[in-house]
Amino acid sequence: MTKYGVIVGSTRKNSYSEAIAKSIVKGLPENSEVKFITIGDLPLYNQDLDENSPKEYTRFRAEVSQQDAIIFVTPEHNRSIPAALKNALDIASRPWGENVWDGKPALVASQSISGISGVLANHVLRQSLTFLNMPTMQQPEVYIANSNNLFDENLQPTNKGTEDFLKSVGEQFSSFVSKFQ
Repeated sequence: MTKYGVIVGSTRKNSYSEAIAKSIVKGLPENSEVKFITIGDLPLYNQDLDENSPKEYTRFRAEVSQQDAIIFVTPEHNRSIPAALKNALDIASRPWGENVWDGKPALVASQSISGISGVLANHVLRQSLTFLNMPTMQQPEVYIANSNNLFDENLQPTNKGTEDFLKSVGEQFSSFVSKFQ
């Protein structure tokens, strides 16, 4: 059984990023263990806290370390990733030499309510994951444009093509992850 951690870059309730993540997860094998890992409660990373980390840091690092692979779904904020997501990356990569992201296969999906589809956030995140030594699935690239038009008020996909695509992304990521086990 493979353990998949899901990190949603948006801290907003009922976000489109969360809806996309839930649609991707539907493509994972039935025997997968999926954990949505919360990042909204993490205090800002401060190296002074490495020796006596807040309980939120400790909880987050432990949850990430228990996963076999990580799915990231993020919106784009000002042509980059949200501050909460960058903070989470930093927390789980510290203290120096204790990077719990190390070697975990990753999937990056981005979305935007605009036509640009979060492409810049996607690539900013990929740069960080390269440094964190996370092999990242290259294809299919997952850029979702006009996300506000793809889900209903319950955040269920309204378009069969989108639903099928996101499920297939989960299937392909499972195949990618199997190469590292």
